[in-house]
Amino acid sequence: MHILVTGGTGFIGGALLPELVGRGHCMTVLTRGKYSDSASIRYVNDLDAIEGKVDAVINLAGAGLAARRWSKGYKREIVDSRVGLTQHLVSWLERQQSRPGLLISGSAVGFYGQSLTDVFTEESGPGKGFSAELCRQWEVAAQTAESFIPQVVLLRLGVVLDHGGGALQEMLKSFQLGIGSWLGSGNQWLSWVHRRDVVNAICFVLETPGIQGPINLTAPKPVTHGELCGVAKEFKWTFFSAGMPSSVVRLLMGEMADELLLNGQRVEPQRLQQLDFVFEYSDLRDALANILGR
Repeated sequence: MHILVTGGTGFIGGALLPELVGRGHCMTVLTRGKYSDSASIRYVNDLDAIEGKVDAVINLAGAGLAARRWSKGYKREIVDSRVGLTQHLVSWLERQQSRPGLLISGSAVGFYGQSLTDVFTEESGPGKGFSAELCRQWEVAAQTAESFIPQVVLLRLGVVLDHGGGALQEMLKSFQLGIGSWLGSGNQWLSWVHRRDVVNAICFVLETPGIQGPINLTAPKPVTHGELCGVAKEFKWTFFSAGMPSSVVRLLMGEMADELLLNGQRVEPQRLQQLDFVFEYSDLRDALANILGR
């Protein structure tokens, strides 16, 4: 297939593109940067530079939610990079004479809002807050393509873990000093997923006809932040453990603290399990052994 990928140079894209090449696909990657083309991957800075019929689209672009403190300007950048880009992409797709049969568009488990007690599946409604509203608008932008693209799939991604970047690198920074730390109470839920399973699930959707609508892309066994710290200590030496007080986190991170760090959501991948998708890493201990045991 000829696959158009946005966000192909990011953390997920860095693992996804080689896998797609290995499966015999060719890609056009929409990016703001300058990269050298290869035999199977062409980089473009504008949608109108795409050549040939596109068979499928994987839309993963977006400024990092936790990349920096949420000023009003950065929140606008986050929305534009997700909602605005998706609207632009869908508008371009609608203008094409020959349209792809599948759009896989990113979203996140932030769609559900935060809770210490609720369990969220794809049947759960949207929550409240900036992250939830962002994801809702992002999904609505992608769903406008349903009138002319047979399959539109919404990937509600959990916190993606792997070596070489991503959230885990930030979460374990204190371990470099021998301190096993968590934020706030440590009781907030972390719906995580190994990057390998993200790649596998995207390929699964590409190769499985008929999948439609939201897909929770999280491991079957979510943990609390405190549990993450406990498991990480099996692979990283520490001489003591401590939690960073919520008040300090809020002072440092502002609004982002309550939205992303001090609260969470327990999300289950109900649809993937119903579809008999097999996770390589369903248990956090196995995932961290793979990531940290390198």
